[in-house]
Amino acid sequence: MGTMAIIIIVSVMNGFIQLIGMFYSDFDPDLRITSAEGKMFDPSVVNTNKIKNLPGIVQYAEVVEEVAMLEYGKQQYYATVKGVPDNYPEYTHINKLLIDGEYYLEKDGINYAIVGRGVANNLGVGISFLDPINIYVPKKGRQFSLNASRVINHDYVFPSAIFAVLEDVDSKYIIVSKQFASELFESGNLISAIELDLDDQVNIYKIQKELDEILGPSFHVKNKEQQHDLIFKTMKSEKWAVYFILIFILLLASGNMIGNLTMLYIDKKEDISILRSMGMTSEKINRIFLFEGWLISFVGGVIGTILGVLLCWLQIHFELIKLPGANGSFVISAYPVQVQVTDILLAFVAVLSIGFLASWYPVKFMSTQNPTTSNID
Repeated sequence: MGTMAIIIIVSVMNGFIQLIGMFYSDFDPDLRITSAEGKMFDPSVVNTNKIKNLPGIVQYAEVVEEVAMLEYGKQQYYATVKGVPDNYPEYTHINKLLIDGEYYLEKDGINYAIVGRGVANNLGVGISFLDPINIYVPKKGRQFSLNASRVINHDYVFPSAIFAVLEDVDSKYIIVSKQFASELFESGNLISAIELDLDDQVNIYKIQKELDEILGPSFHVKNKEQQHDLIFKTMKSEKWAVYFILIFILLLASGNMIGNLTMLYIDKKEDISILRSMGMTSEKINRIFLFEGWLISFVGGVIGTILGVLLCWLQIHFELIKLPGANGSFVISAYPVQVQVTDILLAFVAVLSIGFLASWYPVKFMSTQNPTTSNID
C-alpha cells in the first residue's frame, strides 16, 4: 500500500507540473535572451546573424515590454505591455489561447491589443465595448513637473481579443505591436528580449549552451522552464516534500513488520533450538528471519508497484477520479497523471531499504536475547 500510494501521489503531482508547463508552452518561446544588466539592450551588440543561422532556429523575434498604467473608464490597473513583431503567432499558440475576439494588433491604421483575462477583469474590458484602453508611462529622462503632459507618455489601444493561460500571466500582460510599444516607451532601437522558436527535432539544451557561448555572461538564455523557474522549483519542492512525508509514513508503518518478526522469533524458539542442535549456526538462523523480512518487503514492493502503475494507467485513459467542482469549467475534468520511471525506482528502492531496516533490527535484537535459554534450563 505504501509503494502504491507513493507512485500514485507523486505521479499526480508530475501530471500537474506537466499541465502547467503545457500552458506556459503555449505562451512562451522555446528560448528567451535577456540582458544580464538593465531592462533593455541594443540588438546590434550581439551577433544576431549568427543566432539566426544556428541549426534548429525556426523563428527569431525582438520584443519590447515594460510596465505601464492602464485606464479603462474609471478603472485603473498596472500591467506589462508587451510589444511583439508580426511573427508572434507563428512561434507561440496565442490563437489557441483566445477566449474572445480575434488576433490582430493593427487594422485600418488603428492600434489594437490582446488583453489577458485577469487584466480584462480588473479593468472591466469587453471586446464589444467601444471605449479604448488608455496607457500611461513615464517619459525617458524627464524631471519632476507639475505639468503631467511633460513627464508622462500617453497613448491608447482598442481591445481586439482576450486570452487566458494561467492567472499569473492573464493578470500581467497585454500584447500590442512592437512599433506601438517602441513609440510609447521611447525605446528607439533598444529591445527587452530576443525570443526564439526551435525545431521540434533539435536538442534545446544544446542550442541553449551554444547561445551561452556566443553571447557570454552579459546575457541570460532561458528555456521555457527557466522563464518561470520560481513556480517550477516550488512545485518540484512540493513533490519531494510529499515524497518524504510518504516515506516517513511508510517508516512508521514498518513497525508492524518489526512486531510480527519479533513475535515470530519468539514463537519459533523450539524450532530454533532444534536447528541449533542439528548444527546450524546462529548467523544462518538469523538469516532465515532476515530473508523472510526482505521477502515481505520485496513482494509488497512489486505488488504495490504493479497496482500503482495500473491505477495511474486507468486514470490516464479512463479518468476515474474527477476534479471536484470541475463541471466543464476547468481545462481538465480529471486529475492529471504522468508516470516517471525514476519515481517508480525511487519508491521501490525506498520500500526495500525500509524493509531491510525493519527486518534487521528485530533479528539483531532478538539474537542477543538467546531465545533457546529457557529450553536449555
